[in-house]
Amino acid sequence: MRLRGKKSVGLRAGAAAAAALMLATAMAACGDDKPAKSTATAAEPTAGNWKPWVVTPADIKVPAPPAAGTAAAKADLDEIKKLAKARTPEVVDSINRFSGPLPTKPWTDQMIDIVKTGPKDPPLSSRNYALLHVAMYDAVITAYHWKYEFNSAAPKGVDTVVAPSADPSYPSEHAAIAGAAARVLAYMYPKESAQRLDEMADQAADSRVANGTNTRSDVNAGLDLGHAVADKVIAYAKADGSDAKWDGKRPKGIANTTAFWQPPLGTTTLPTEPLAGSWKTWVMTSGSQFRPGPPPAFGSPEFIQAAKDMIYARNHLTPEQEQAVQFYAGVAGTALPAGIVADVSQGDIVKAVTGDIAAGGTPLTIPRTARAMALLTVAMADAGVAAWDTKFTYWNPRPDTAIKALGLDPNFKPVIDTPKFPAYMSGSSTYAGSAQMVMDYLFPNDKAAHQKRAEDQAHSRVWAGIHWPYDEIGLPIGQKIGNLVVERAKTDGADKATK
Repeated sequence: MRLRGKKSVGLRAGAAAAAALMLATAMAACGDDKPAKSTATAAEPTAGNWKPWVVTPADIKVPAPPAAGTAAAKADLDEIKKLAKARTPEVVDSINRFSGPLPTKPWTDQMIDIVKTGPKDPPLSSRNYALLHVAMYDAVITAYHWKYEFNSAAPKGVDTVVAPSADPSYPSEHAAIAGAAARVLAYMYPKESAQRLDEMADQAADSRVANGTNTRSDVNAGLDLGHAVADKVIAYAKADGSDAKWDGKRPKGIANTTAFWQPPLGTTTLPTEPLAGSWKTWVMTSGSQFRPGPPPAFGSPEFIQAAKDMIYARNHLTPEQEQAVQFYAGVAGTALPAGIVADVSQGDIVKAVTGDIAAGGTPLTIPRTARAMALLTVAMADAGVAAWDTKFTYWNPRPDTAIKALGLDPNFKPVIDTPKFPAYMSGSSTYAGSAQMVMDYLFPNDKAAHQKRAEDQAHSRVWAGIHWPYDEIGLPIGQKIGNLVVERAKTDGADKATK
C-alpha cells in the first residue's frame, strides 16, 4: 500500500475514534488470564479423521485402556472419587486453567513468556509458534483417532468443576496437548528447564483427574501420545533449514553502503536471520513464491517521496496512532509481532467458545480451537519466511540511516528501536495480512474488525518511523499466504464434519 502525500499518512479524523475502539478491543483480547468454564462439550466423532500437519494418527500406537471391572479400572475410579472430595481452591484454579475454553492457551502463554525473555528474532519466533500449535493440534487429532477406536466412556458418579465433553475419554486430549507442548517447547528453547515443563504437563494431566473427567489411565495414555507426536514434530523441525549458518557475505550487487541496509547507527550488529527466507514452508512452494519486485532505488524521486511521507507520519502522530505503535511494536521483551497477533486471536477464540462473539454457527470444540490456532500460526510462519526472503533479496535500508544519509532530517528519530534487519518488506505487515485471512475464514462475521486490525498493524510501522510506506506491500502478500492456508483448511475434513 502506497501512502502518498500528507493526507494519506495517518488516520483521517473521522476514523480516529474507530481506530481507538478497535485497538482497545485488540488489547482487551490479549493476555486475558481469567479462567472460564469450557463450553466446548459437543462431540467430534470425525475429528480423528481430519488432516494433520505432520503425523499419521494411526502410526502413534496407544495401548487399550483397562477393561471394565478389572482391578486397574477400579483403582482409576477410586482415585477420582478420592480426589474429588479433597479439592482445594488451588486445585480448582488448576482445573480451570488447563480445562478452560481454549486448552492450548496455557502453553501459548508459556511460549509467549519465553519469547519475551529472549532476543528479538521474529522469523524464529513465528516458526516456533507454528511448531508448538501444530504439535498440539496433531496431538488432539491423534487422541480423537484413538478415542473412537476404544470408545471408553468418561467416569460416572463424580461431580466435576468443568463438564466433560461428549466424546470418549481415553486417551485424554488435554494430557496429549500437554505432553506434546512440553516436549516441543523444551526442544525449541533448550535453555528452559525441561523438568519444569514436564512438571507443568503433569499438572495439566493431574487437573483432569482431579476434575473427575479423566482417569489416571486416560491421562497417562494422553501424555505418552503427546510425547510421541512431539517427537515427530521435532524431527520435522530439525529438517526445516533453520539451523543453517550465514557465511557473512552479502549477495552480489548488494554493496556495504548506505544505499543498502546497514546496522543501526552506532552499532556493528549482524542482521537477524538472513537465511530465514530459505526455510521450509508449510503451504507455500518456497519463501520466494510471492516475492514482490524491487523497492524504489535509494535516492530516487520515489524513494525520497516515501521518506518525506514517512517523516510527516512520524512527526504528526495522533494519540491513537501512537497507541497502535506501542501495542504492535514487537520489540525485544514482547511476544514479537506474530506472538502479539496470536495472543489477540486466541482471545477471540476464547470469546467465541464462551458465546461472546459469533463463530459461524459451528460449536468450537477442542479439536476446532486447536485447529484454529494451528491454522493461524502456520500462516504466520510462512509469512515470516516470505518477508525474510524479500528482505534479504533487496537489503533495503531502514529510515533512520537512509534519511540521515540523504540529509532529509538530521535529527530524525524513530518512535521505537529500529530492527536489526532490512526494511522491505514489513514482516509485521505480512504477519498481519496472513492472520487476517485465517481469522476471516474462522469468524466470517467479523471481517471488518480483522481488516482494521491488520491495517493498523501495518500502518503502525510507518507511524513508528521504522518502515517506508511501500513496505506495507507485505499486507497483501500476507493475505495471499493466508488464503493458501484457508484453501488447505477447506480440505482438511473439519468443514465436511459440520454438514
